[in-house]
Amino acid sequence: MRYSLVDLRLIVAIADAGNVSRGAARCHLAPSSASLRIRQLEESLGAPLFERRARGVSLTRAGRVMLEHCRRCLAELEQMHADLAPFAGRVTSRVVLFATSSAVASFLPDDVGGFLRAHPDVRIALEEHVSQEIVAAVASGRADVGVVSWDAPHRELAFHPYRQDELVVVVPAAERPRPRDAALRFADCLAEPLVSPWTGSAIHAFLAGKAAELGKVLDVRIQVSGFAAVVALIRAGAGIGIVPRSVLRSVNCEGVAVLRLDEPWAQRRLAVCTPNDPARAAGPAALLARDLVRRAAAVPRARARSAA
Repeated sequence: MRYSLVDLRLIVAIADAGNVSRGAARCHLAPSSASLRIRQLEESLGAPLFERRARGVSLTRAGRVMLEHCRRCLAELEQMHADLAPFAGRVTSRVVLFATSSAVASFLPDDVGGFLRAHPDVRIALEEHVSQEIVAAVASGRADVGVVSWDAPHRELAFHPYRQDELVVVVPAAERPRPRDAALRFADCLAEPLVSPWTGSAIHAFLAGKAAELGKVLDVRIQVSGFAAVVALIRAGAGIGIVPRSVLRSVNCEGVAVLRLDEPWAQRRLAVCTPNDPARAAGPAALLARDLVRRAAAVPRARARSAA
């Protein structure tokens, strides 16, 4: 099948308006032209997209699937235009930054925000990935800078110390009494239903891999978007969760208990990852990498001053 952008926008407009004429008007089409386009799409698909009613139209099951994909395609196109906009003005100061879940949810918002205030002409595309994917992306050039939990050397990359973090277990405070310094092994956590970030998140992928190493799978009771929602559901008794300690600074932790995860890999030393190639390790990407390291190094000094 062949689709035009007009067809995709028309489906969204008609679905939102619940009426062919109003949807056509939003796309600057005559109702007859809009009806013809929809009919041709339905004939090509072999399934109706809309049910015609006396006072408008409603989506069929096929139409709902089509609408979801249309919205996704149009959103991707809008993002493409936004990403290309700096180049249209001959501004090439765009940096692709890949980072882990914990960095995206805790340290990076403040650090990247400060950098952007100091460099208003730079545009940053920030994506969340697991560390292995980030290292591969920076090495291959798909990303300019990475923030990873990584200890091994890499011949094409340099790693600069950034932050310290750790994975902890969050449980309902009323579930059962435990001493404050209580710790759980990961295998014990796998015996409990989990509240987890969504499947595509870096931390979910990391924990699923650790479970697979033990020959087990995660018993995910519910998945949500965002660590605040994870903690809220744990508070409500939906299960337990494993999250970076750093994200709990900005989350309401009333009604939950935070326990140490007794695993060596729970300690997370984050590093800023940059290419060794001088041609790539320059410009706005190099400015961002240096700024992230500088801001992280300033934190202990600020704490020392406040303690004094």
